[in-house]
Amino acid sequence: MRWPINRLLLVLGLAATAYAAALLAWGDGRTVSLSVLWSTAGLQAAGLCLLSYVLRGLRWRLWMAHYSRHFGWVEGLRLYLAGYAFTPTPGNVGEAMRGLMLAKQPLPLLQSLAIFGAERLADLVCLLLLCVPALLWLLMHSAFQHIAGWLMGLAVVALLVLAVLMLVVWRNRQRLQKRFDWLQEAWACLAVRPPIWFGLTLAAWAAQGVAVWLICRALDVHMMLPTAIGFYAVAMVAGAVSALPAGLGGMELVLAGLLVAQSASAAEALTITVMVRLLTLWLAVAIGVLALLYSALIRKDIRF
Repeated sequence: MRWPINRLLLVLGLAATAYAAALLAWGDGRTVSLSVLWSTAGLQAAGLCLLSYVLRGLRWRLWMAHYSRHFGWVEGLRLYLAGYAFTPTPGNVGEAMRGLMLAKQPLPLLQSLAIFGAERLADLVCLLLLCVPALLWLLMHSAFQHIAGWLMGLAVVALLVLAVLMLVVWRNRQRLQKRFDWLQEAWACLAVRPPIWFGLTLAAWAAQGVAVWLICRALDVHMMLPTAIGFYAVAMVAGAVSALPAGLGGMELVLAGLLVAQSASAAEALTITVMVRLLTLWLAVAIGVLALLYSALIRKDIRF
């Protein structure tokens, strides 16, 4: 199977251009400075985001080993990072291509989709847990108690529905196997060393939440560390619910709104949101494109 790399780069360029244009329009009349990115706090935040990518790469390597695809530490991380080139797709579904692109022993579509499904379920569980501090913060502010009540209720319902769904799938796995083989396979992935993938996932998202906190502190927007992590988690869940490419738009709107509610000015909220997205999304996409090109054109272990 060959993948049109020129079309991929065109789509990424258009997505980045549209994103930049939207941010410029939103920031019209406001002061938006990204100089904090080059400060000590900005570099620490970037390091935490890189750590997050590594942790999720280890999780992917664990599940690939489940399908007898064993990679060295560096090779596995490089192949995983290459998948981030496809992140700006609806629901991040392009990341399901990771296993399909391998030049040697590519995964069947079913197994590649299974790993993608396991990744999204693991992310959702951990993000919902990290949302709790933000919901508690909202409950402590009378102006947001009504909203917080609804959000906490929705979070609890989501966790319960997810737990019931996983139980139903497990109890009816043989009956569902013929129609939803990929779901059965996703469950099999999640059954592989749950403490390890759960710890890796939780630590990965928490690391990016700490990066948000560092950026906020650098711009004199002060809040407790758990609250910053919770704000980021809520914004990421909102972006995922929107089903837009990489959650573009929904994530930014929610994070900026929460920061303004925390007492940040509009300019500060915009600056923080832009920097967070540069480090947590576009940095990953840029690294992904480089890893993809290197793997396809030089190492030739990814096939287009």
